[in-house]
Amino acid sequence: MARVAVIGGGVSGLGTALMLGRRGHTVTLFEQDVRQAGEDPDRDFFHWDRPRTPQAVHPHSFLAPVRTVLLAEAPDVHADLLARGAREYHEFDWFDEHPPHRAGDEDLVTLRTRRIVLEAALTAAVRRERTVDVRLGRRVHGLTVEEGDPARVTGVRVGEEVHRADLVVDASGRRSPVPAWLAAAGCRPPVVDSHRAGIAYLCRWYRLRADGPRDPGRVKTGSTSSFALAGVFPSDNDTFAVSLVLSTGDPTRGALTDPAVFEAAARLFPATAAWLVLDPEPQSAVLAMAGLDNRWTALVDGDGPVVTGLVNAGDSLIHTNPTFGHGAALGLLAAQHLASRADRIVADPVVHHTWAVRTLRPWFDAQVTADRANGERLAEDSPPPDRRAAALAVCAFEDPVVMRARAQVRHLLRQAQDAYGTDEVDRHVTAWLAAHPDFSPKHDGPTRARWDALVPG
Repeated sequence: MARVAVIGGGVSGLGTALMLGRRGHTVTLFEQDVRQAGEDPDRDFFHWDRPRTPQAVHPHSFLAPVRTVLLAEAPDVHADLLARGAREYHEFDWFDEHPPHRAGDEDLVTLRTRRIVLEAALTAAVRRERTVDVRLGRRVHGLTVEEGDPARVTGVRVGEEVHRADLVVDASGRRSPVPAWLAAAGCRPPVVDSHRAGIAYLCRWYRLRADGPRDPGRVKTGSTSSFALAGVFPSDNDTFAVSLVLSTGDPTRGALTDPAVFEAAARLFPATAAWLVLDPEPQSAVLAMAGLDNRWTALVDGDGPVVTGLVNAGDSLIHTNPTFGHGAALGLLAAQHLASRADRIVADPVVHHTWAVRTLRPWFDAQVTADRANGERLAEDSPPPDRRAAALAVCAFEDPVVMRARAQVRHLLRQAQDAYGTDEVDRHVTAWLAAHPDFSPKHDGPTRARWDALVPG
């Protein structure tokens, strides 16, 4: 069994520590914050200043891998999530009844909850693990490195203290200091592939009133215009978030931080208007986030590992902008792989790198491609997509076969070309188009002129 040091106590760090500990490894988790998620989700969510984790207060929809990894590795955490108010939503719940079951349909489930609830459930489970030692308020300042070809990481430095480990896991997030530490130690630099997303997010949290209307009816959770996206994120304990997405260069972006302007703009989109008409109680200011990259950081280059004794996980390994909600899912998949093969990875970190390239990298590449297209579309106020692509999206909400393909892509179970590229899906989309000869792609959100009349530039 290995001695493992985990840097960072977010979702990926907690998940990695928990899964390693439950396999008998001795784990020490270092988290520089003195606070952890506890029993009061509202206090922790709305009143915990977390400048190093800006995404923590933005909406999340936890995709199938989060649920399936928890059910396999920590069913107690899954049960605790539901007890704390998280809700499960199956993609086929959109229809009056589910279609005949096919293998894999059971995984097409979203966990609807704020991130803080997942963190609280993971934190509670980690505290119960005798093999995991959580050290709060202990910032890792560097690595201990033995010379060699390649060099080997042998532990971490916390102030004047050195903590020895057979394996160090960097789960310190998208601003990880580890690449700089490796450079300072004379190691070859990690291979970083980074792409600026060019997209800005603004969201506001609400809670349904106990004595007010609670059902928005059957309405999609997303709407589009030629220059903006809008979405609603149903969450735990009667909370939900409304989110608007624009190009970072949009001249109206700054005005949306005014709650009155934000809400008026959100009411221009059918998806978000359906929830705001319920007269919910606002729970937050308008929260903004931009400056996002899609970034892949590999600790292996063309000559092999740049260092041994060290692997990365979560956003330190793969950071994607939150449009598709991949972060926690990819992070927990990486944690599961690390835990299940820790002894092999201690001896050869290329084992983890090879798995990551095969399993995670395709989703990174797909996100980069989609963000490039979305960024150009939002910046240029472009027309709707071509007729068949638009039909594919609309058809999914009427045809369970197409919805299944859509859900498989959304939940990281199949790549788009595989899910949508079957003869069956092609036949169903073709039949839908034949039944709707007058179908023309269009946005359901506001025109630019209507937006500019409402939102000051």
